[in-house]
Amino acid sequence: MSARFVAFEGGEACGKSTQAARLAGRIDALLTHQPGSTPAGARMRAVLLDPATTLTDRAEALLFAADRAQHVAEVVRPALVAGRHVVTDRYAWSSLAYQSFGRGLVLDEVRWLSTWATDDLWPDLTVLLDVAPEVASARLGDRPDRIEAAGDAFHRRVADGFRSLAAAHPDSWVVVDGCGTPDEVESKVWKAVTQRLPDLT
Repeated sequence: MSARFVAFEGGEACGKSTQAARLAGRIDALLTHQPGSTPAGARMRAVLLDPATTLTDRAEALLFAADRAQHVAEVVRPALVAGRHVVTDRYAWSSLAYQSFGRGLVLDEVRWLSTWATDDLWPDLTVLLDVAPEVASARLGDRPDRIEAAGDAFHRRVADGFRSLAAAHPDSWVVVDGCGTPDEVESKVWKAVTQRLPDLT
């Protein structure tokens, strides 16, 4: 069986981190995340998420791409080459949803930047955890980071962007209702993932 690469995507507080960790444990995969999974990436993450940071939309997109390039080179691709499954909490699709649909940058340009940064490495499967805005808001803490604090209209555009991306790539995306207990969502995720990647069972 070849190594599989699975990404979890979705808006803020949709449960990605919890479900990525549970799937990784279930299939003995390397669990990772973006941004911030490398030493250089951790420094970029601090800049990107600091509420005191002021960035232009293009600078934000470039920093996310730089983090992703380092992440793929240091973490993701070496694991896959070594035959290890990889599960990541966010990947390049987040840039399309956040920087294109959310910030308004040209979709094809952000897609090109993401493809270049990852050396054209895209997940075998992307799991979109979809939750209602009120559910996500209730899950957020009272000290939002720079992205979380971008405003309701921004996050609605991001959510719509993720749904549009999933609809445009039905062969490599699955959409899972992220509402319910962690155990309930895990069951739905496992069913969806193993239907698409039966070699993981």
